[in-house]
Amino acid sequence: MIVIAGVLLGAAFGAVLAKKNGGKAADIAQYAAASAMAFGIVAMIATVLIDRIAG
Repeated sequence: MIVIAGVLLGAAFGAVLAKKNGGKAADIAQYAAASAMAFGIVAMIATVLIDRIAG
């Protein structure tokens, strides 16, 4: 669940960042995809750490 939230939050963050910098549609899509992957990886690591600490 944390990973899905991380991916969605990352995509939104990347899209807003690209739009703020004046990017075209392709730039917005690329920033959204890259940020979604980065945030997803961080969220996956957080999920593993939480599972190991709690379990």
